[in-house]
Amino acid sequence: MKSIPAWLVMVVATAALLGWAAWRVSDGSWPVLVVVGLAAVGFSWWSYPRRGAGVRHRDTLGTEGKPIMDVVIYWRPGCMYCEALRRGLGKLQKSATWINIWADPEAAAYVRSVNEGNETVPTVVIDGTPHTNPSPGLVKERLLQAGA
Repeated sequence: MKSIPAWLVMVVATAALLGWAAWRVSDGSWPVLVVVGLAAVGFSWWSYPRRGAGVRHRDTLGTEGKPIMDVVIYWRPGCMYCEALRRGLGKLQKSATWINIWADPEAAAYVRSVNEGNETVPTVVIDGTPHTNPSPGLVKERLLQAGA
C-alpha cells in the first residue's frame, strides 16, 4: 500500500483549518478568521516537508564513507522532539549540520538503518556514532568541543 505524501497531508490540514475559519466568518466572527488564518500559515510553515532541504546525507560523508562533519542532526518538519532539541541548543544549533529526512531519501534510509527500521528523529550523529533523541546537553558539549 502506498503512503500519503507528507505535503498532501499538510495541504489538506491547512485547507480544513481555513475552511472552518471561512465558515465562522459567515457568523460575523472576523477575529476567528484572522487568528485561525495565522495559525494555519504557521502550521503550514512548521510542517512543510521541504523546509531545510539544503544539505544532503551524501554531503556529510568522505570518500571512504566515513563522516566528515562533527555533528549531523537528522530531523523532519513537525517533529516536536526535533524542535525541542533545536530550542535546547540555542545559538549553537547553527554550528550543527541539519538534514531533513523528508527532503532526502538517502538520509531517511540512513536513519532507518540505525533505528531498527524506524524513522526516529532527531537522530544525531556525533563523530560517526548515532544517538537517537539525545539530550541537548550531549549535543551542546560536542559542539562546544568543536569550537562552535
